[in-house]
Amino acid sequence: MTAQFNTFIPPVRTLMGPGPSDVDPRILNALSRPTLGHLDPAFIGLMDEVKTLLQFAFQTDNQLTMPVSAPGSAGMESVFVNLLEPGDKVIVCQNGVFGGRMQQNVQRCGATPVMVQDTWGQQTDLQKVEEALKANPDAKAVAFVHAETSTGVRNDAKAISELAKRYDCLSIVDAVTSLGGIELDVDGWQIDAIYSGTQKCLSCVPGLSPVSFSHAAVEVIKARKTPVQSWFLDMDLVMGYWGQGGKRAYHHTAPVNSLYALHESLRILHNEGLQPAWQRHDEMHQALKSGLENIGLEFVVDEAYRLPQLNMVSIPDGVDDAEVRGQLLSEFGLEIGAGLGQLAGKVWRIGLMGYGSNMKNVDYCVSALTSVLKR
Repeated sequence: MTAQFNTFIPPVRTLMGPGPSDVDPRILNALSRPTLGHLDPAFIGLMDEVKTLLQFAFQTDNQLTMPVSAPGSAGMESVFVNLLEPGDKVIVCQNGVFGGRMQQNVQRCGATPVMVQDTWGQQTDLQKVEEALKANPDAKAVAFVHAETSTGVRNDAKAISELAKRYDCLSIVDAVTSLGGIELDVDGWQIDAIYSGTQKCLSCVPGLSPVSFSHAAVEVIKARKTPVQSWFLDMDLVMGYWGQGGKRAYHHTAPVNSLYALHESLRILHNEGLQPAWQRHDEMHQALKSGLENIGLEFVVDEAYRLPQLNMVSIPDGVDDAEVRGQLLSEFGLEIGAGLGQLAGKVWRIGLMGYGSNMKNVDYCVSALTSVLKR
């Protein structure tokens, strides 16, 4: 008997977890437009605009600014494999899951991570970072997460980057959840290498990773003694395709339609403005905070460094984590996130990112949780 396969029609969901976030209908529309060849002159014009818009979003003039044709994890790897060589030493700050992923990348490059550990749910301690820099004068870089998605903590990217610069180190920054959601100033904060993702506060589809490298970082890449261990992520090769102007060297077949979507999401952010976008995320966070506290839920992270776009709340005693999230999904079509690592089963992570950071979602989330928790 021949199997029959139907067209996949996804259920309607409201995505308020740690990502992906709800995608703006304008971006879905852009995704559906006719595919062009990846060397088509019209598409190359779009690539140039994507680069300019990413420079705006990151607040940088870095020439080496582009989207890697893969998710944020590949953006992370592209930064580490291009900047690190065997024998290098890197100060790695960890106060959640994603600092640990940085550590693994450092190790896989044959470099040595020097870990600065802080309690999950608290900020990276600047004094500890400086002590590590003093104790390791041969360190090449300081790596840290700006917006720790696993905990909802905002680390002080400006201060840590300044410390790195003071001790003649590169700064490597994970901005996967921060880009478009909170203040970020790559040039003003002297950040050397940064990576992000499209599926968080940019409200784009998953699958692309914006990156940017400073002039100092580019010089480090040019001075390498060993080849970049990844052919696909080698910036010298990729920039033959993502460079400026009409002449492009074929490197890989770019995800053309996904880049239409990224262009549209960045255009929407540009039209709104960075400051208004950051303010909107904060205002929606305040509304969600009021609603959740009214039904007895408590925030874990100190207000002074709490992310507005990723809210971590304690699960009340006697409440079954998986059962509540399951009911929210099945009865309300609402997705919120579980805790990761040492916080699994203890917290929920509620996202208010990009297009999904609006009062309709705030009210829907509070009312749905109220209904489920009353049971």
